[in-house]
Amino acid sequence: MPMNAQRPLGYWLKLVDSLISEQFTVALEEHGVTRRQWQLLNALAQGPATGGELTVALAPFFGEAVPEGEPSTPSEHLAELVESGWVAEEGHSFSLTERGAASLEKLTAIVDAMREESSAGVSAGDYATTVATLQRMAQNLGWRENTTSP
Repeated sequence: MPMNAQRPLGYWLKLVDSLISEQFTVALEEHGVTRRQWQLLNALAQGPATGGELTVALAPFFGEAVPEGEPSTPSEHLAELVESGWVAEEGHSFSLTERGAASLEKLTAIVDAMREESSAGVSAGDYATTVATLQRMAQNLGWRENTTSP
């Protein structure tokens, strides 16, 4: 491809997505948690939830390719979080423990720093426009809020 040829939207979406995934994986693994576990912790920060509710809420993330050696289902990730003492299980409901909440707070600072780094040099207005544009394109392609696919 000539240096001055403009690459299509799909190229940039896939590239940025893979770079974000790679950065998340490296940063979170240093702290003993997977990206999917971090997502589960975030969901539980909103309040207790059943395994089924967590599976539905995080379905888009569990549809992605699973890194080698990582659990492949929400229940496997939850089991590790329960075992680590970050999540408590009572009956069919899961909730964050104090330890889990403290860990999530530290992890959130790391993720916020990564997000800040990835958007350096992008104005708040440009960022908001990019997100709104991608949301509109997803809706044009059949996506609806609170659904996992078009």
